Amino acid sequence: MLKYIKSSEFEEEVLKSKEIVLVDFYADWCGPCKMLSPILEEIADEHNIYKVNVDDEEELAYKYGVMSIPCVIAFKDGKELKRSIGFVEKDSLLELFK
Repeated sequence: MLKYIKSSEFEEEVLKSKEIVLVDFYADWCGPCKMLSPILEEIADEHNIYKVNVDDEEELAYKYGVMSIPCVIAFKDGKELKRSIGFVEKDSLLELFK
C-alpha cells in the first residue's frame, strides 16, 4: 500500500531508512501522476513507497529541487540515490531500487 507522508514525518520515515525508499512527488491535478499511481500501487506491496503532494508540501518539494511532476526520488541513508521525472513504466521504477 502506498503511504502518504507530510514533511513532519519525512525525516523519520524516509531519511532515516536503511533501506531504499521511493518518494513520489505528485499533485492531484497532474495527469501523468494519475497514470503513474497504479504502477506505484502495484509495486508498493514489496517496496517502501511514499507519496508527497507538492501542493500541500511546497517546502519539501523545493528542498529536493522538484521542478516537474511526477518526480520519483530514491533515498537511502538520508541521501538521494536516483531520480525519475515524468511518467515511466514499471521496469524503470524498479530500476530505482538497484
